[in-house]
Amino acid sequence: MTPFRFALGAAVALGIASGAALAAGDLSRQSPIEMTVDLGAPGKHEFAPKQLRLETGKLYKLILRNTSNDPHYFTSHAFSQMVFTRKVQVTQQQNGKPVTLAEFKGAIREIEVYPGQSAEWWLVPVAAGRASDLRCDIKTSDGKTHAELGMLGEIIIE
Repeated sequence: MTPFRFALGAAVALGIASGAALAAGDLSRQSPIEMTVDLGAPGKHEFAPKQLRLETGKLYKLILRNTSNDPHYFTSHAFSQMVFTRKVQVTQQQNGKPVTLAEFKGAIREIEVYPGQSAEWWLVPVAAGRASDLRCDIKTSDGKTHAELGMLGEIIIE
């Protein structure tokens, strides 16, 4: 084999291998890992689960569901600095199927979900660490925040 043909063959093989590696990391081709977080429940101010565990580089569809009678925030400034937000969708059930009403892109630090509604946060964690500032700062009629009543949580990214 001539040196030119060998070099050309090696370049083609390297190109194919690197193309496959790029496709494996293509986030647009990943199926999202779905995680549901309940924001309160009738008579309860809590996140369920209270702790979320995510991995860097994976696409997540974080479903924020509010089954309570009060609006709730999903707020974490630390978490917002550790993820890339692909989109946030506001959804509503219509005829038993979720329908997207709105979509937001860019940096997201806080999402408010109204009673009986849900939102989908499509994100990719890009930094490992712990966000211990997950909270709901909605105030009750007596002036206390939902966080003061126990609506606190933690997000761990590995």
